[in-house]
Amino acid sequence: MVAHIQLLVLLAGLGQIVLALVSPVIPHILNWQSELRKVQPLIKQIFWVYACYILVINLCFGLVSAFCYTDLTNASTLARLLTGFIAAYWISRLSIQFFYFDRSNFPAGIWHRIGEVVLVSLFVFLTTVYCLAFYVNLTA
Repeated sequence: MVAHIQLLVLLAGLGQIVLALVSPVIPHILNWQSELRKVQPLIKQIFWVYACYILVINLCFGLVSAFCYTDLTNASTLARLLTGFIAAYWISRLSIQFFYFDRSNFPAGIWHRIGEVVLVSLFVFLTTVYCLAFYVNLTA
């Protein structure tokens, strides 16, 4: 079972790295430049700081998972805490996706829809993997 979880954590790591690499396209797709012209400079700066933090966190979670997948599944205190934290992060992100975002202004078109399905599927996968890894670490 642990070998399967390790493979899933490795794949989750690669998925997060890919997410971080393609994330710079999102501002263009959602026209952030035009939208952010409507807000005060401080709000714009805070927004970009938050966006960068999220990007770096996703990349770091990906790198840790891709290079330390055995350490994340060895039932150590650190493995429990880190997989629990990453699980909570992705549970939060998935909850925001389904319960907070207003989709009424979501870009139309088949490619935007496909992109959303791929992105949300990745979020579901990441949430599932880290919840499972956390559970396995707790019960080992």
